Amino acid sequence: MKLCTLCSGLAAITALSLTSFAMAEAPTSVKTEVKAKYKAKNFDHLIGNVKGLDDELLKMHFKLYQGYVTNVNNASDQIEGLNAAEKNRSLEYAGLKKLFAWEYNGMTLHEYYFANLGGKDPLNEKDPLFIKIADDFGSYDLWKKDFIATGAMRGIGWAIAYIEPKEGRLINTWINEHDLGHLAGGKPILVMDVFEHAYITQFALDRAKYIDVFFNNINWSEVSKRFQDVK
Repeated sequence: MKLCTLCSGLAAITALSLTSFAMAEAPTSVKTEVKAKYKAKNFDHLIGNVKGLDDELLKMHFKLYQGYVTNVNNASDQIEGLNAAEKNRSLEYAGLKKLFAWEYNGMTLHEYYFANLGGKDPLNEKDPLFIKIADDFGSYDLWKKDFIATGAMRGIGWAIAYIEPKEGRLINTWINEHDLGHLAGGKPILVMDVFEHAYITQFALDRAKYIDVFFNNINWSEVSKRFQDVK
């Protein structure tokens, strides 16, 4: 529960920081171009369609994701304002630049995660992705065991199956927080959220049960499409 408290504390600090920056008056003498905002995607189709995951847990998770979208837009606006005011050597600018990547990855990884949920059928053995998994890991079962072991590691973060860009290999990777551990140039194929907020209100500390439910609800059509897009 300490990790969950730490997550909540970080989220509170992030929101407070962005709010305080947003309250600062923008210079009236400088006009900046208004750019399109990031928009939160709607994943309401998952409600009632992820067997084993409570709808209230999903709704809470959607709300958290929407917060990342809001924070990305707020941070982007403030960075543009500081650039326009020639204050890009300030501590505020440096802090926002570092914060932006964390918030952006939080937004994007949640979109990958929700999009690869809601499936009913297993991965077809004739699917090119299934064949790729068997080629790179020896069998689907060996790959699955490795992915589960990755997601079961202590800590908060993400388990992601990547296609790495050099040899095109499938690699299961642990992502710490949102921004540490990504494979440069890699393409996420399957994304699993293992932050405590993804399961603790329903499964307490039984992450293994949550991972089992996740695997029973993978949208393999979406995951296979991501693989095909890489090819």
